[in-house]
Amino acid sequence: MRHGNSGRRLGRVSSHRKALLRTMATQFFENEKLVTTVPKAKELRPYAEKIISMAKRETLHARRQALAKLRKRSVVEKLFSDLAPRFADRNGGYCRIIRLGVRKGDSAETALIELIGSEFKPDAKPKADRKSKAAAKDKKEAKAEAAEKKSKGKKAEGKAEKAEKAGKPAKAAKKPAAKTAGTKKKPAKAE
Repeated sequence: MRHGNSGRRLGRVSSHRKALLRTMATQFFENEKLVTTVPKAKELRPYAEKIISMAKRETLHARRQALAKLRKRSVVEKLFSDLAPRFADRNGGYCRIIRLGVRKGDSAETALIELIGSEFKPDAKPKADRKSKAAAKDKKEAKAEAAEKKSKGKKAEGKAEKAEKAGKPAKAAKKPAAKTAGTKKKPAKAE
């Protein structure tokens, strides 16, 4: 019987599971969000919230405990300088889990776990990116059209000059026919 055995095993032995949570927590505090599977997100939330509560104490002992649980010193500094003051007047509930659907490769349910107050703001950067991408695309198209006109013009001029020298009227420039592979006609057999 499983009495008193709380938590998910996540298909790993205890040392691997502990390492997984440490790595996920480090990435989570570094980026303030993380896309993972639903069971992993559900296991990460209490682990991360306990670390944030520890950081709110702001003692040397708490800092050393956080260093023991997280992999990067820079993340611990961010935790104590930025994240703990942000949640100073909040008693728990620092994380939010949003289900995203299934992953294409293995149909695993995925979820976004993020810190409260670090929501994605769609109006911040994408507009500038879209404008710059559209401008770059227009520029490339304009260059391609100019180069195409220039090359067509040179070909037509060259043919017109040859025709004048020969005393024949110039023909309009034709586009070369598209070549397709494997369409050679076989000569008919004489019987």
